Amino acid sequence: MTTAPLIGVLALQGDVREHARAIEAAGARAMAVRRRSELDAVDALVLPGGESTTMWKLATAFDLLEPLRLRIKDGLPTYGSCAGMIMLADRIEGGVDGQETLGGIDMVVRRNAFGRQVDSFEADLDFAAKGRVRAVFIRAPWVESIGPDVEVLGRAEPGGRIVAVRQGPLLATSFHPELTGDARVHSYFVEMVREF
Repeated sequence: MTTAPLIGVLALQGDVREHARAIEAAGARAMAVRRRSELDAVDALVLPGGESTTMWKLATAFDLLEPLRLRIKDGLPTYGSCAGMIMLADRIEGGVDGQETLGGIDMVVRRNAFGRQVDSFEADLDFAAKGRVRAVFIRAPWVESIGPDVEVLGRAEPGGRIVAVRQGPLLATSFHPELTGDARVHSYFVEMVREF
C-alpha cells in the first residue's frame, strides 16, 4: 500500500474521535463508519471502546452486524479496544442473554473482568515490540483463554492477565490507548494494515 490507508472507526458508540485522532497521528487517514457504504470504502476498521451490548444492539439496528462479520471474515484488518475486544472474541463470558459478537479471534473474553467503573485504573505494560505503554482500563475485559493461532501482545496485573492479542489481521486490547496521547498501539495497527 503506497498511500496512507483509510481506516474506519465504527461510529455507533464509544471513543470515535479519540481513535480517529490516534489513527491520523499514526500516519493513516480516518473516517467514521455508520453505514454499509462507508464500511465497504475502508481499508481497515477500529471497533472502539464503549459498551459491548449497546454496540451489538446498534450494529443490529443499523443492519451492520452481518456486513461487519463478513468483512472481518474476508480479512479486513480490524482493531478492537475494550468493548471492541469483546466484539472480536469468538466467545464471551459474563455477557447478557443472547449477546452476539462479530467474532474472528479464537479467544474467550470475560466482560468487566477488572471490575466496575469505580475499579478503573491506569498501568504501564509491555506491548508487542513497542516497549512500555500507558494503558487505561475502564470496566475492562480480559482474555480468559486463547486458541493456538492467537499471539499474546500484552499482559497486566493482577496475575499476568492477557490484555492484548493478535490473530492474523485482527488486533485487540482490553485497554484504551486512544486516551493516552501515545499513538504506538495505533502505529502497530497501521503497520498491520500495510501488511495486508
